[in-house]
Amino acid sequence: MATYPSISLFLPAWNEEDYVERAVSRALDVLPRLTDDFEIIVVNDASTDRTKEIAEELATKIPQLKVITHPVNLKLGGAMRTGLSASTKDIVVYSDIDLPWDLRELERALHLMDYLEADMICAFRFDRTSEGPKRILYSFVYNLLIRSLFDINIKDVNFSFKVMHRRVLESVELKSLGSFIDAELVVKAIRKGFRVFQMGVDYFPRTRGVSTLASPSVIMKMVRELVNLYPETREPPQAIKPVRLPPDVAPLHATPAAWRRKHG
Repeated sequence: MATYPSISLFLPAWNEEDYVERAVSRALDVLPRLTDDFEIIVVNDASTDRTKEIAEELATKIPQLKVITHPVNLKLGGAMRTGLSASTKDIVVYSDIDLPWDLRELERALHLMDYLEADMICAFRFDRTSEGPKRILYSFVYNLLIRSLFDINIKDVNFSFKVMHRRVLESVELKSLGSFIDAELVVKAIRKGFRVFQMGVDYFPRTRGVSTLASPSVIMKMVRELVNLYPETREPPQAIKPVRLPPDVAPLHATPAAWRRKHG
């Protein structure tokens, strides 16, 4: 008997041949313990290495694995929009394919969704010093900008651990083609009145391949999309009834001053 509702896990991938099999293997270890109805979606964003071949070979052996390949590279926003659109289950989970968080944390996120009657759970990293000073600085400034512009208490908006009910995706139209899509998803969900919370997790940096998320071109595209999409995401959020929270969980709306003083 399933413990939780059906789950879609989708993993965007661009030149991730070193991580595909590892990610699918770990998903197959975790998801069956949570539900008897799940799917794993790998969105191959026009990779030039063996990502496509490895993923498709795995799909011939794993009926729950679905592989979608873009003929041209659509960046993170395009891959996320494809993955979200292709998902068919009640709960949709998004993660980078290098698994920067322990997939076993998904059970805690699902428990919190049930306990808090939440529509979405977003994770923030407890410790990200291993990323180096440049990426930490970029992230600090970007998160501060999102908090200031959209009035939400977000710690780590671009971290790739988001768990959401299907009803959120059916109500939110995403337009970003780049890495701004994480912020667009969270902000628009809150503006629609959905209950969105964040929880802390341990962070595991990639040990293979190269991340492009801190490159100047990616950052500039994020800023351009933020400027273009700002007007339609700036509408005031609907009032949401407060709830009593565990110490490592925070809402992204109307955060009490006492919680901010304690947790920063």
